[in-house]
Amino acid sequence: MHLCKKHFVEDVERKIKLTIRKEYSVRKNDVIAVALSGGKDSSVALYIMHKILGNRPDIEIVAISVDEGIQGYRPHSLEVAKNLTKMLGVRHIIKSFTEVHGVTMDELAAMDREKGACSYCGVLRKNILNRTALEIGATKLVTGHNLDDEAQTILLNHLRGDVERMARLAPPAAIEGLVLRAKPLRNIPEKEVALYALVNSLPVDFSECPYAGEALRGEIRELLNNFEAKHPGTKYSLLRGFDKLVGALIKEMPPAKIGKCRICGETCTEDVCQACKLLGRA
Repeated sequence: MHLCKKHFVEDVERKIKLTIRKEYSVRKNDVIAVALSGGKDSSVALYIMHKILGNRPDIEIVAISVDEGIQGYRPHSLEVAKNLTKMLGVRHIIKSFTEVHGVTMDELAAMDREKGACSYCGVLRKNILNRTALEIGATKLVTGHNLDDEAQTILLNHLRGDVERMARLAPPAAIEGLVLRAKPLRNIPEKEVALYALVNSLPVDFSECPYAGEALRGEIRELLNNFEAKHPGTKYSLLRGFDKLVGALIKEMPPAKIGKCRICGETCTEDVCQACKLLGRA
């Protein structure tokens, strides 16, 4: 579609509101935590949640940022995140890897390791976001995953044959000890998210993490973007097909038994959580 600024903004917001209504119904007295990195996706997620729900006196929106300890990258994006929360008048909590895990991402990346930097960063960041969301009594944890992210993850899991991880992409269910995840941007292409941030003059950090090149996801992104250019609608098709299949997938792959990590006490599906394993505490 060829849209002017006004109708483009309306179209993006219409799709996001529809996603929230269908998959993440907002309830009275909800405390909504938004994972805010300062990048375009998380910044748009916070801005739009504030725009839709900010005027409701019974709803509280709180931004949570994680400082992984990546020199030359994270300090600037954190400043951008602070500027956005100040502009919106949203409460902003910042936690660091050093404070919670006793190590920075730069230190972890310099160690001898079996997995890519993104594997460590993703697990440890999610751990901090969930802990912090629980501490403030959040009922939902909003992340900025867009259509491209979802399509890439679906294809990545197919290529790895990781059916169990695919089943985890199903619409979230309430689990004690885990704050309900919400992805209001999952039907918005990455380019539209970036354009929405630009036309609304949002403070955004467009730089890329220096460790991003280690991830297999980069190859999947390139492959999908090439397919999308030749066959428009590929990303939407992947998401729609998955959404139709996931019900049957859950029946075949019942959710794993939820317990507590014997080391840190965090909710997990094994005796020791992934964060403790990666940090060598097991």
